[in-house]
Amino acid sequence: MRRTTKSASTSAKRTPIDETLERPFEDRHWNEAAKLVERYRLILEPDGEGGYIGSAVEFQSVLARGATAQECIESTRRALTVAAATMLEAGQRPPAPASHKKRQIQINVRLSADEKLLLEEAARRCGFKGISDFVRTAALERASAA
Repeated sequence: MRRTTKSASTSAKRTPIDETLERPFEDRHWNEAAKLVERYRLILEPDGEGGYIGSAVEFQSVLARGATAQECIESTRRALTVAAATMLEAGQRPPAPASHKKRQIQINVRLSADEKLLLEEAARRCGFKGISDFVRTAALERASAA
């Protein structure tokens, strides 16, 4: 079993999230998740309270914080690895890296103003920054389940 460890650069103050992140995983799940997450494209945004908030293009519902950009990168990768390892442990497939499948084809969908608003709200609730990723993810999940 593998335990996540706090890096020396993170603060010594522990939060309930830290406790959750330090649960054991089988080495095979942890290693596969860590290898996958290395290829994720991270997004860092300034936090209104100072520091940064990080997420990934591929897994926008996973967020982490850091006082510096480097701490945020480490914290975000750790949180993403935990999320991916949890999915692997449950027999699910974590999102593939965006660079894995280059998206070159675009489709257009006409919506009413109400439909667009509904989709934007649903996308935000699920951690997506826009409708495109939300619709693509939902449609692909449904198509692969069929």
